[in-house]
Amino acid sequence: MSISTPPRAEASAPALGYLAGIGTVFGLEIRQRVRNRGWYIMLGIWFVVVAAVVGLAALSAGQDEFGPGQVMFELVIAFVLFFGMLIAPALSANSITGDRANGTLAILQNTLLTPGQLLWGKWLASWAASLGFLVVTLPLIGWAMTYGDVYLPAAPVLLGMLALQLAIVCALGVGVSALANRTLFAVMITYLLVAMLGIGTLIAYGLSMQLVKTEVQVSNQVWPDEYMAENSYVEWDGDNYTCETRTYTQQTYATERITWLLAANPFVVVADAAPQAPTTEDPSMFAPAGPMGSISMGVRYSQAGPAYQMACLNGVKNTELPPTPAPLWPLGLGIQVLLAGGILAAGRNKLKTPAGRLASGTRIA
Repeated sequence: MSISTPPRAEASAPALGYLAGIGTVFGLEIRQRVRNRGWYIMLGIWFVVVAAVVGLAALSAGQDEFGPGQVMFELVIAFVLFFGMLIAPALSANSITGDRANGTLAILQNTLLTPGQLLWGKWLASWAASLGFLVVTLPLIGWAMTYGDVYLPAAPVLLGMLALQLAIVCALGVGVSALANRTLFAVMITYLLVAMLGIGTLIAYGLSMQLVKTEVQVSNQVWPDEYMAENSYVEWDGDNYTCETRTYTQQTYATERITWLLAANPFVVVADAAPQAPTTEDPSMFAPAGPMGSISMGVRYSQAGPAYQMACLNGVKNTELPPTPAPLWPLGLGIQVLLAGGILAAGRNKLKTPAGRLASGTRIA
């Protein structure tokens, strides 16, 4: 009599869905941040500072076509973007180096989580934390909306591009955090990258001005006699002039050749993406209302070059706007995404196990 043994069940490896793994890391990170009392203190101080600035803007802004509401709204966007560039690196650049220093990174790597899930989860948590600074300013944005002069088509674009810029900065921080072995080094490198995008682009643009110095032929404007007469009440027309035939040489800068250097600047990307409200006098002209509108108009002037700025260029009356320059923000956003994506890809490779060779002094557990 033979005794048959039941067939041996094949062992199946446990599986964790990719999105579930990202959610697990995200939840762990968010819970740690929510338990930090200093986080709430920072948000409170942030709200008070921005509220004070916006309140002063409401008192000083004039009651013209673009009244205090538009100025207040753009000030909130500018302040959140500026301080976001300062705070987001600190929120993201210690996300992985902190775990490595505490000896918990090896524990996470020994689970079913993949390097990609670790990076995505920590990036989403850092982004959510940085968006908190935008969320606490929503009452101030609502206050600006009550004035009724905010250009509504631009509002969602500005808010969306602002959130996207914070996401890119957090991606830079998380990627550098995965590559670095020390938290201080990761934070410093992330700040340097942000400074390169924000201040470095301005420095490169300014230093390049001497490379595009050029000479153009201009002439003086001649206005009708009725404009020049004393006690004249003739309605002023800024385009009602002629150009002298005699020209003279004037030095200027062909800024249209170097404006692309500003493309990756976060402020340029946000401001250039938003539509500007047309003026009532000339629908083809745009009037900046606040800091973001002024940046957008400055970029447009720089893209057009001398032809946009000279009233009589080469002895020819220049009252027609040149063709509208192509938007600059897609190029800038593409550069930022490529930079952040490359650093994240390198960080993902650094998190693969087995690691092989580790730097001297690296803590494992």
